[in-house]
Amino acid sequence: MTEVFGRRPFLVLALLAAALLVVPFLPLNDYVLHILTVFLIFSVFATGWNLTLGILGLKTLGHHAFFAIGAYLSAITAYYGGVSPWLTVWVGALSAAAAGVFIGFPILRIRSMPHVAIVTLAFAEIVRLVFSNLKDITRGELGFWGIPPFDPITVGDMTVRFGIGNAVGSFALAAVFFLAVHLALLLLLTSRTGLTFLAIRDSETAAESLGIRLSAWKLFAFGVSAAVVGLSGAVYAHYVMILTPTSTAGPEMLITLLAMIIVGGVGRFFGPIAGALLLTVLSEVLREFGDFRMLLYGLVIIVFVFVAPHGIAGLRLGRLRKAERAEPGTAGAT
Repeated sequence: MTEVFGRRPFLVLALLAAALLVVPFLPLNDYVLHILTVFLIFSVFATGWNLTLGILGLKTLGHHAFFAIGAYLSAITAYYGGVSPWLTVWVGALSAAAAGVFIGFPILRIRSMPHVAIVTLAFAEIVRLVFSNLKDITRGELGFWGIPPFDPITVGDMTVRFGIGNAVGSFALAAVFFLAVHLALLLLLTSRTGLTFLAIRDSETAAESLGIRLSAWKLFAFGVSAAVVGLSGAVYAHYVMILTPTSTAGPEMLITLLAMIIVGGVGRFFGPIAGALLLTVLSEVLREFGDFRMLLYGLVIIVFVFVAPHGIAGLRLGRLRKAERAEPGTAGAT
């Protein structure tokens, strides 16, 4: 468990909450707050994907489909139905969860991880094509604009507004969303459920011999993972207020989020957060390189595979292990 969560995961999350609480009081411009808001949304996306990719051990490559499903269905419901985004984000999350369970059924019959990756990647491409061809509803690649932001809320004498152009309110909303999702997942994964996921990842045969129903638990994990990713997509839609199928379910989204997980540390709870922070900032720094930005993303992945195969979180874990091995020797020498 220490390998996945570290020594004091709840303390780490509390420190992250304290850091996020301080940010609105710092002299930061709207552009920096926008980058931090995107980081918070994408880190939830990466954490949700890491639930199946790293913690459960299913090598899926199609979670950007759930991001697109959550984003589009929440946006469509709010735009055409006139429903508040505070409610439609849950429509997006539940729709993504249903899609996750749907694609989870055929995956359970596949033992080959490369084939699992291909099936999920094909599913994401189908989702992208569906939203591209529903031009009467989504306007295809022209972009689905006019998506309403979250309704403003009143706190005392102050009205907090959200969406692009309202940096402080959007950051605060993303921060609450980030902390709530990570706290819920941490409580879930440090319970018996998390131990079950890790048992399945380490050895399906051994887990099954202990009476664990592999199919049921995998479907449950896939549904939870898809719901988290879909919820992040819904929040993203009502923040940026414009969507295209390629930007939400295209290969760039796949590479970007996969890079965040790999760089941060696959299978480490806080790894995707570190990877999302580093690569979101790096993405803005490299924006001037245009089309070469994705090439540089690939180079970063290659460097981390060789230099830090277990990611940023794995580097810290390695130092903890060295310290633990050094302590008995030090005690014996004295």
